[in-house]
Amino acid sequence: MNYIEQMVAELCPNGVEFRELGTLVERATTIRWQDVEGEEFQYIDLTSVDRTTHAIGETETITSENAPIRAQQIVHADDVIFGTTRPMLKRYCRIPAEYHGQVCSSGYCVLRAKTEWLLPNFLFHLIGTENFYNYVDANQRGASYPGITDRAVKAFRIPVPPLPIQQEIVRVLDKFSQLVRELQANLQAELVARRKQYQYYRDQLLSFEGREDVRWGTLGEIGQVRMCRRIFKHETAPEGDVPFFKIGTFGGTPDAFISQALYDEYRSLYSFPKKGDILLSAAGTIGRAIPYDGKDAYFQDSNIVWIDNSESVVSNKYLWHWYQIVEWSTDGGTIQRLYNTNLRQARIAVPSHAEQEEIVSLLDKFDALVNDLSIGLPAEIAARQKQYEYYRDRLLTFPEAAPTEVAEGL
Repeated sequence: MNYIEQMVAELCPNGVEFRELGTLVERATTIRWQDVEGEEFQYIDLTSVDRTTHAIGETETITSENAPIRAQQIVHADDVIFGTTRPMLKRYCRIPAEYHGQVCSSGYCVLRAKTEWLLPNFLFHLIGTENFYNYVDANQRGASYPGITDRAVKAFRIPVPPLPIQQEIVRVLDKFSQLVRELQANLQAELVARRKQYQYYRDQLLSFEGREDVRWGTLGEIGQVRMCRRIFKHETAPEGDVPFFKIGTFGGTPDAFISQALYDEYRSLYSFPKKGDILLSAAGTIGRAIPYDGKDAYFQDSNIVWIDNSESVVSNKYLWHWYQIVEWSTDGGTIQRLYNTNLRQARIAVPSHAEQEEIVSLLDKFDALVNDLSIGLPAEIAARQKQYEYYRDRLLTFPEAAPTEVAEGL
């Protein structure tokens, strides 16, 4: 019997009390944008939280003027936020002190622990357990873009051992997860080095200066620059049939949707990409390139563009790799933009189709070795994470006290 088991046997001889999560958290607070005009906030959207490290990564600076529809909830230090849109992606984290008072998407359920009953880090570790995600899987709704309501999340029953037991479990799991993070950091550093090698190799393969057998042209010679028709704010909703991607969610998880009827109408009347076309961010994250997968989705007018490529001159796969090395010429004031003229004038080397295929094949293989989660260093990182998850689930599994015994203790 380990020390924690001894504590449970001593402090909870008849089992541990289980309670609905909603009874153990405070009500979250929402922002009134009309009261904070001119103030800046860091916005934690659904793509800001890393699904492996459960830490906050890239955030967006917003004000009342450009706040997304879902920028609604104020977070406090030690809040635990859980992504309720496509919840099985496991986007959750504990809010660190530097994000106290900032804003998160309404796509998160904000859980603010009542610390007389529940330690924030104990709650954080609980949210990651297999038991919790089995419950989420059974209670999410929707097919293409499943979700779970805040009410359903808060109806989940969690074990509430006495605080000394929670403190000891948190101490063990925090130490274990810190060791995992340190190992991940070392492996990540190695992964960064490998990616630099890949970038060097890619740049060498795509360097054609001085070669007389390779024609140089412009992107405008390949095809026309296209964009979807503009979607107005009142035409979107937090939930709906077809995801609507903006530059803030481009390549990640959407936070706005349009109706199927509007999508069908606009797709039939206006420009729309073909499967395989390379979508390009023309503002904010300029140059981010994403192959269109052909699934129902709509894209933000002039901020996301593509070249209507017949592939008679260059293949889309080659074009995607070329986009990774282009030094884009941009215009604009505070917010830089890649205008259509800049895009059309960008130079591109056009080797033979056979050489394009060879380059794509080599770079795709190298890219897979670096990034594929099933092989190499990323798989090693995932293995270490699974070790932590195994011990976490064991430590957070308790015998439940009988209802009568719970009642006597209240």
